[in-house]
Amino acid sequence: MQEKLETIKKQLHAEQFKLTPQREATLRVLLENEESHLSAEEIFMLVKQKAPDIGLATVYRTLDLLCDLKIIEKLNFGDGVARYEFRSDDHPHHHHHLICVKCGTLSEIEDLLDDLEERVERDHNFQIVDHRVSFLGYCASCRNVKK
Repeated sequence: MQEKLETIKKQLHAEQFKLTPQREATLRVLLENEESHLSAEEIFMLVKQKAPDIGLATVYRTLDLLCDLKIIEKLNFGDGVARYEFRSDDHPHHHHHLICVKCGTLSEIEDLLDDLEERVERDHNFQIVDHRVSFLGYCASCRNVKK
């Protein structure tokens, strides 16, 4: 985690921003919960444990800055709640999401569309820079109790 934090600190400095204690606390929460797709409010509640004086507006501004710098990505899964995850520099769309429509569980699966993406670019003379795929359905737990 410390290595990733140092990399982000360098990114911030390159864009003339400092890694303030509030930004660091927010980043630490994101890093500690990297697989969780937390909302801004969830991030705020966890950051508040590390930095009790922090305000919700500061967390929102930090998240906006990190999104603007393409360090994290703001995701919308159709439930009206924005969630956040780290971006991957080597492959901007490295996974897809499985969303349970009953309990809201969110899971990641690997990117399945590389061949299709190449075909679309070739056949339509179109440069794809990103794609987002979410599959809606029932997780194993909800499927077993659905009937």
